Amino acid sequence: MLYILQHYWWLLVSLLGSLLVFLMFVQGGQSLLFGIAKSEKEKTLLINALGHKWELTFTTLVTFGGAIFASFPLYYSTSFGGAYWLWMSILFLFIVQAVSFEYRGKAGNLLGSRTYEIFLFLNGFLGTILLGVAVGTFFTGGSFIMDKMNITSMNKPIISYWTNAWHGLDAITVPFNLLMGIVVYLAARTLGLLYVIKQIDSNTLVPKAKVQLKITGVAFVLGFVGLVVTLFTMTGHSVNIDGLISPVKYKYFFNMTQLIWPAAMLLVGVVLVLSGIGTAIFSKGKHSFFLTGGGVVLAVWSILICAAFNNTAFFVSNVNIQQSLTLYNSSSSEFTLKVMFYVSLFIPVVLAYVAYVWKALAKTKISEQDLNSPDSHKY
Repeated sequence: MLYILQHYWWLLVSLLGSLLVFLMFVQGGQSLLFGIAKSEKEKTLLINALGHKWELTFTTLVTFGGAIFASFPLYYSTSFGGAYWLWMSILFLFIVQAVSFEYRGKAGNLLGSRTYEIFLFLNGFLGTILLGVAVGTFFTGGSFIMDKMNITSMNKPIISYWTNAWHGLDAITVPFNLLMGIVVYLAARTLGLLYVIKQIDSNTLVPKAKVQLKITGVAFVLGFVGLVVTLFTMTGHSVNIDGLISPVKYKYFFNMTQLIWPAAMLLVGVVLVLSGIGTAIFSKGKHSFFLTGGGVVLAVWSILICAAFNNTAFFVSNVNIQQSLTLYNSSSSEFTLKVMFYVSLFIPVVLAYVAYVWKALAKTKISEQDLNSPDSHKY
């Protein structure tokens, strides 16, 4: 039963991670502030279109962290506690986003509108890259030591700790992590452009978004192909029935081909992404945003599943691989996972509510006339 619950919760955690990547279209849209949005009217229109959705990204990020804390607390304490400079940088960039949406449009704000626009841009650019770098550590690991027997120590009852002073910032120097960060940024920017095309009624902003999509969309596809090739050819780490961890070349490729269904998810995701980008470039692209978004969710979900399924160490210790984290040594107790399982049965209700609110807020396109309305809320 514990084995099933461990895999069930990794499915949910990885689903939250993939939904987070999709919802970062808000960050991708913010990265357009000093690109296609040049005039004050265009910036205000773009920010207000994104302003109806930014809380979803922030809430999903917090929920993602909370789900990991509850289901895999040893990973939470090792990564969030050890690589805290990386995670604190991400958190800071999301905090300044919240502050910017709150104060950018207020009269007499202390820092001025442009300062808050720069904050939004940094959240859209650096925030997405750093979050991708953090996700990349699921495959490349970190410099930590983990020993559960340390909890009995009177002097230092710490199960895991980082072994260098960089505390996570060194992850940025790992090529695979950086590639993951760039791909996440390109995915967010592509989705941001598609959201502009779908949700904004502007004779100047939308045509520029379609032109930019030809560059960003192609770069995203090529970057994702490079990421998948790199992932499938890199060495992963397998854990046997006795808990012994050993390196296995092409491990993630074997995970895809041996499990099969993640490979099917990846293939469907790629087809949806290409369909969404293609319909936006060559036609009106009425459903392009959701086609590409659904494809991103499936593709990212399949990759995150393969990070831990099929007896794979999902957070490798680069100091001692035998102290790497797996689904089996990092999860909560069976009782805790079982209680949370019953709570998770309410997730479809929450998702249905989010879908209802999304549809209500996005029923009509936003235009300059909407912003000039006396009862409108302007960010």
